[in-house]
Amino acid sequence: MAETLLSVGIDIGTSTTQLVISRLTLENRANPFSVPRVAINRREVLYRSAIHFTPLLSDAVIDAQGVRTIVEEEYRKSGFAKGEIATGAVIITGETARKENAREVLSALSAFAGDFVVATAGPDLESILAARGAGADEYSKEHHTDILHFDIGGGTANLSLWSHGELVQTGCLDVGGRLLKLERDSGKITYVSPVITRAAGHLEHAGRGLAPAAPYRIPAVGDSPTPESLAPVLRTMVEALEQAAGLRPGRDRMDAFLTQGTRWEPRAVPVVSFSGGVADCIDNPPVDWRAYGDIGVLLGRAIAASQAFQQAGRFRGAETIRATVVGAGSHATDLSGSTIFYRDMTFPLKNLPILKLTAQEERGDAAALAQSIRDKLGWFADEGGLSQLVLALRGEDNPAYARIQTLARGVADGLAPLRQAGFVPIVAVECDQAKVLGQALAPLVDGPLLCLDGVGVDSGDYLDIGAPVANGAVLPVVIKTLAFQKS
Repeated sequence: MAETLLSVGIDIGTSTTQLVISRLTLENRANPFSVPRVAINRREVLYRSAIHFTPLLSDAVIDAQGVRTIVEEEYRKSGFAKGEIATGAVIITGETARKENAREVLSALSAFAGDFVVATAGPDLESILAARGAGADEYSKEHHTDILHFDIGGGTANLSLWSHGELVQTGCLDVGGRLLKLERDSGKITYVSPVITRAAGHLEHAGRGLAPAAPYRIPAVGDSPTPESLAPVLRTMVEALEQAAGLRPGRDRMDAFLTQGTRWEPRAVPVVSFSGGVADCIDNPPVDWRAYGDIGVLLGRAIAASQAFQQAGRFRGAETIRATVVGAGSHATDLSGSTIFYRDMTFPLKNLPILKLTAQEERGDAAALAQSIRDKLGWFADEGGLSQLVLALRGEDNPAYARIQTLARGVADGLAPLRQAGFVPIVAVECDQAKVLGQALAPLVDGPLLCLDGVGVDSGDYLDIGAPVANGAVLPVVIKTLAFQKS
């Protein structure tokens, strides 16, 4: 009988907060005479919450108790208990990730995603999950083409470029529907994001105003705008998206809205797709442009009117406003390789920072390898000393026995200060060699030990590792970032 896991996805966005609960089904794809090759072969959404406006105490502070109340009520409606959830992702996205208490909110929700919880923020993972939730990655693979997916919410537009099913690059623009908020009754502006002012300044400095053909004034709190008066800033946002897709020459507009700390290299694409709240306003916008108390409806209409996007191919995914939360609940979790080694371990393991060696460092002899590890351990020390981490290696295909022994001695000696501080040696290898490496390490280190493979990570990433599944053959893992955006 197939083994299943229940997974939750909780997305706290600039505009909305949502929750989904999914069932992940595991399958051993190897023949009976081979090493097990367990994979997730089915992802089924069992429950979709209502879409709630994200509660805020102020422009800078999320209402943590308000968010918690929403999640508690949706759990009750779903019929699933917290103890039934085995894995999941709690994601704070867009401008919400810049709020002063974003970490506090994640902490308040950690009990709702089972023992194996993911707390993420940052545009890279968000853009990947949104594309997967919408099905853009599968479309790219099945149609042997390139596709650029835009996930446009209240505060940001997360970009992910896929080529023949493979992820090429991710990025983020500060383009969204709630960069400007309105009173629904009077229509007066109540909030203008600093992004709009920053973008205008960037373009003016470059010698190109937001609306070079006509006078332009940045919208201000208290104004009563019309669609016509907002057209220049909306047009510039759309031009930024067009440049990101390589459908408009240059990159001045794109650079004006590029999220700080991210990069994006424009590349002409034959197909685009959209998700997020603004995506719903591209094809089916409300008649009242102020329906949501922001400019999301107008932004959707402006994208729909773009000749550049009309000329490109368009994939309409299965999910729009729910794409990210569906991706978080169904696609955040992956599985390790099947040749793993663990001894006396207590699971789950959460928020483990990655120490990754370079290829040159890995190729050194045991002494040089150990020194490289010790040199980098200091990166993870604080006032209390060293902390638990994961040593990440690329590994080698079909390594010789002598090479495995050299690698094991170098790792054991290099991680000795970590063991002396009371922490566990944990090694993640990209290539399929964790079991043999673990067996070589076992006599060199006392106590708990974990080696897993099939995991590609980089320095700056974090790793969550769940309890073994599939009769102990694999470990659920999530690679994530905990780097919050700063305005």
